[in-house]
Amino acid sequence: MKCYKKDYPRPQFVRDSWENLNGMWDFGFDDENCGEREKWYQAFPGTRNICVPFTFETKLSGIQDEARHDHIWYHRIITVEADRLKDHRFLIHFEGSDFHTKLWVNGQYAGDHRGGYSRFSFDITELLRDGKNDLTVKVEDSFDVQQPRGKQRWDGDSYECWYVQTTGIWKTVWAEYVPQIRLDKVKMTPNLHDGVLELEYEVEAPERAFGENLAVTATVTFENVLIGRVTTAVTSNHVTASVSVQNRANHNLRWGVRTWSPECPDLYDITFEVMKNDTVLDRVGSYFAMREIRIDGPNILLNGRPLYQRLILDQGYWKDSHLTPPSEEALIEDIDKIHALGYNGLRKHQKTEDERFLYWCDVKGMLVWSEMAAAYQYSDYAVEEFTREWMEIVRQNYNHPCIITWTPFNESWGISQVETDRTQQHFTEMVYHLTKSFDRYRPVIVNDGWEHTVSDIITLHDYEEAGETFYQRYMECKDQIFTGDVYHSSHKSAMANGFAYRGQPVIISEFGGIAFNNDDSGWGYGNKVNDREAFIRRFDEITTAVKKLPYCCGFCYTQVSDVQQEINGLMDMERNFKIDPEIIREINERKVGFWRSCM
Repeated sequence: MKCYKKDYPRPQFVRDSWENLNGMWDFGFDDENCGEREKWYQAFPGTRNICVPFTFETKLSGIQDEARHDHIWYHRIITVEADRLKDHRFLIHFEGSDFHTKLWVNGQYAGDHRGGYSRFSFDITELLRDGKNDLTVKVEDSFDVQQPRGKQRWDGDSYECWYVQTTGIWKTVWAEYVPQIRLDKVKMTPNLHDGVLELEYEVEAPERAFGENLAVTATVTFENVLIGRVTTAVTSNHVTASVSVQNRANHNLRWGVRTWSPECPDLYDITFEVMKNDTVLDRVGSYFAMREIRIDGPNILLNGRPLYQRLILDQGYWKDSHLTPPSEEALIEDIDKIHALGYNGLRKHQKTEDERFLYWCDVKGMLVWSEMAAAYQYSDYAVEEFTREWMEIVRQNYNHPCIITWTPFNESWGISQVETDRTQQHFTEMVYHLTKSFDRYRPVIVNDGWEHTVSDIITLHDYEEAGETFYQRYMECKDQIFTGDVYHSSHKSAMANGFAYRGQPVIISEFGGIAFNNDDSGWGYGNKVNDREAFIRRFDEITTAVKKLPYCCGFCYTQVSDVQQEINGLMDMERNFKIDPEIIREINERKVGFWRSCM
């Protein structure tokens, strides 16, 4: 894409003037929580260094201390050009910091944010001075199970599928100079039926600027060929527009537009310019795709055609950096290797990944299910924290065409009584409808695995080892599974009480999890296998059993790579294949039984 810049942390909203603030920061533990009282933000006493964005628990941070520290501090100096602040603002962005982040600039409080997985920003212009400036950050975390935490453990030891905690800054920190009058956000919605891109702008400008010949121009190109352009008068902070992308002269294009799919991930470039008279005040580069994802009875349709999803569970952990990708190249490597294994998509599990990952999924045609990090205890506090952060994530990543499904809940985590408790059911219904109110197109799954309330797709988790047993269960007892009279291997009902299966698409969204026998260290699902041949045989039998189900329109295998004590990946933590990927690919792509033509 024209706007792409290597390592740029926000690939769908690109400006030229930015500074990466990753690297060495001063660092200190504050186990007595005395830092604010002693005003560490005025004279930082820390004697350690840390390599941001890696957390202190990781090797790449330079510290590698896995003990619990709930209060930590960061400090560094940045240089600012005061002359540029005459007509610009200075923003600092945190792509992810877990959990409660506070910022001071030159000893003065700048603001705070709660949540571990969404991006947040501060306008610190008024606190800056010419030349060197002090940035001081405090992050507070806890083992509170009401807090959205995903796969992070909440006691001192890792166990089962919960791993070493992530504390503090774990994604890129960066800064940029932005014009005072600027495009703040844009929501891009492809309308494939009408061949237009719908645009919703949020423009930052003083009230007096509206109506003074202020406008936003959107220019669409494909491979440097002009496709369309629209100019919209800016009369308030929020304005809407649409731009046609149809090319009726090209009869080879369905709908007259280029569509995005795993097989052909066509992307359009788009440039936004905020203008006053003939002067460009702000310019932002981006991209989009024309694609439609919708439900049609038991089928999921991509661009009007049935889509069979061959997904793999992806937890996004690395040996030396945990949740933080060690590099952009590591993100690309994962996507390429997932493709090499014969999968056309992934379920990013209990994590909001670095946005550069979504960019490369857009470019390479990788389908993505976007999932929220779970809390583990239901309360008013948990509802408030979960809902606010979830909607920040949905809004932040809405424009990525690779995301085809939102998955706010998994396996009743944080809603343990949802099968029978009407209050918790109301919560899931609220999150479903709130998500749909912002995104009217993408399917929303509530709740992935079992005990569904209102859900566009019914998903089941089943780690049965034997393919024939699995196939017989889901062929002979389908109706009883969906009515709750027969349970699958997790002994959970498919539907919550008071909710019925209404013919939605069905996907087996967790299965497999095969691990090699390695002297009882680490674990996988079911019995471990002793050799390569046993692994291939079991993988083939269970995957083939899933594909033979005539009412099932996809699957998600567990998982991409080993994660700490969980050793059931198709790759180890260093991303070495355990089995020749061509063998796995042939099994995944082989057409068998009732496998539909869409596959």
